[in-house]
Amino acid sequence: MLKRLVTLVLLCVCVPLLAQSAKPFDAAVAFGARPSIIDLSLSPDGASVVYVVPIADRGSAVYTRSLAAGAKEQMAMTAAGKPDRISGCDWVSNARLVCSIYAATYNSLAAKVVTFTRLVAVDADGKNLQLLSKHESVYAQGVAFFGGDVVDWLPNEDNAVLMARNYVPDEHLGSSIGSAAEGLGVDWVDTRTLASKRIEPPSENAVDYISDGQGNVRIVALRERELQRVDTGVISYRYRQRGSRDWHKLSDYDSVQHSGFLPLAVDPDLNVAYGFKKTDGRMALYSVSLDDSLQEKLIYANPEVDLSRLMTIGRRHRVVGVTYDTDGHHAEVFVPELAQLLAALSKALPEQPSVRVADASADESKLLIFAGSDTDPGAYYLFDRKAHALSPLLAVREPLRGAKLAHVKAVSYPGADGVTIPAYLTLPPAAESAKGLPAIVLPHGGPSARDVLGFNWLAQFYAARGYAVLQPNFRGSCGYGDAWLEKNGFKSWSTAIGDVLAAGHWLVKEGIADPSKLGIVGWSYGGYAALQSAVVEPGFFKAVVAIAPITDLSALRNEWSGWSNAQLQRDFVGDGPEMHAGSPIEHTDKIKVPVLLFHGGADSNVSVEQSRRMAARLKASGSKCELVTWDDLDHQLEASTARTQMLRESDSFLRTAFGM
Repeated sequence: MLKRLVTLVLLCVCVPLLAQSAKPFDAAVAFGARPSIIDLSLSPDGASVVYVVPIADRGSAVYTRSLAAGAKEQMAMTAAGKPDRISGCDWVSNARLVCSIYAATYNSLAAKVVTFTRLVAVDADGKNLQLLSKHESVYAQGVAFFGGDVVDWLPNEDNAVLMARNYVPDEHLGSSIGSAAEGLGVDWVDTRTLASKRIEPPSENAVDYISDGQGNVRIVALRERELQRVDTGVISYRYRQRGSRDWHKLSDYDSVQHSGFLPLAVDPDLNVAYGFKKTDGRMALYSVSLDDSLQEKLIYANPEVDLSRLMTIGRRHRVVGVTYDTDGHHAEVFVPELAQLLAALSKALPEQPSVRVADASADESKLLIFAGSDTDPGAYYLFDRKAHALSPLLAVREPLRGAKLAHVKAVSYPGADGVTIPAYLTLPPAAESAKGLPAIVLPHGGPSARDVLGFNWLAQFYAARGYAVLQPNFRGSCGYGDAWLEKNGFKSWSTAIGDVLAAGHWLVKEGIADPSKLGIVGWSYGGYAALQSAVVEPGFFKAVVAIAPITDLSALRNEWSGWSNAQLQRDFVGDGPEMHAGSPIEHTDKIKVPVLLFHGGADSNVSVEQSRRMAARLKASGSKCELVTWDDLDHQLEASTARTQMLRESDSFLRTAFGM
């Protein structure tokens, strides 16, 4: 059977996804373009797909298309991207969608750039658009930044969902239009008529609800607070037993230390909650019985790295496995039939080592498959389990179709103290030798994040332009357990920056990099690492490119003053003399090489003022610095023209600095 499946798959995938373009290849345009497919979902009957695509530089549009031969796509809705854009859509029935809208904009009440989300419902043909998030009147005593999300898709009820809704009280208490309700609750909502009924009363401390996929809310997450509504970072989880409305204590999860049991899904048949909990300092998968016993069972752990994601499929979010990353992306699949199928698809798509189920029809007879690799941004396919046939659907980055991309290699190098640092090396695809190349160290953002072996549009662009690119998972990165994370990349900045500098020294020692043509490029925390590296070892990197960088730890520490999470932010960044020593803005006189800064004015993660002040200080210190800003773009610079400009200008800047 497995051999027959592989044969049939091979016969199907030889069909090209889209026609090749004859236009000359412009690397900055091709890599700077936003993904051609932002999100894609399969209808409950498996007969149609919905996908979100970029339009008009920064906007987004939702299209639906029947998978029947000759069917044409229909536009369901659009967003201009100034500031609203559509994050993704899913099917609530075979003819109706629920979509999430995101915006980052300056809010005068908050006196800073903030992000908003809202949920809307619309027919597949674009009719009957409805706002599902709670309406806010002019009398509202506050702002709901979170627009809620779907807790249960209610597969047996067309057009209805269980939805977590954010309630804000208003001034008209005691009247027919006033309400004292506050916080996150759960409502049953008819997405066509907006008829609703309350399932869980709003609670100002509730931050999440988890259902069993059968219409029953089984777990609630409550944030613990001190006096004056100060968040402690501890989330208290309560659960319900089958058929009961009473809440019982399940676990406490410390979101700062990442300790305790973090429930993620409920299996109604086994009556357990699946979630992550540390074993030997690394995140592992556990189940906990949702009864009086609270019996805990270790399901899977990896001795080298943290688990990264719980794998679920179908409208009921059936748990089927977990994923993790070492020298590549790996999945541990618990369902033998599904494991066999994914193994067969991997053999049928030998150039696509990362194969996963992205979505499924209600009966799971049709699967939406994503396949990609380090040299391919990926594509979506439809697999019909009954017909044993795989059909190509859409490419994720159409401008790169046909482009020769570089292979990524897992490497390691010694830190200054001899500790082995994992990293990923990308060499130019046209390089005749891995010797004497212009090179870039590309530290990731976060800092509590990590790079993985796969397609990375920044690394691939610079490799296409002839640079060797090294992405270090320096200490302070997540994914490698508590010992590797240390205190975090801010409190332990000297260790993290030392590992980043050691990456550059390794490139030179191995002869890969020409030391006169060695630069550093980073985004967010990576931009901080780039600037701070130039402070710690002046002149080692010959040019610095920092995108949306942190430059002032004290300013970052106080960014959320007045908010309930302000103390958590201050504790995360740290305090004391290290704030001064670890802030590039305080040591601009030590930066002896040219610096290029990019930043969006609507950045809610890192204020654009961090770059503006840094540029002013550098210029006052006599250093060469350029600053490029876009008033209404956020942290991710979600506009193709801006990303193209950033790539083109950073490449030109590096070449000039390197004398190329």
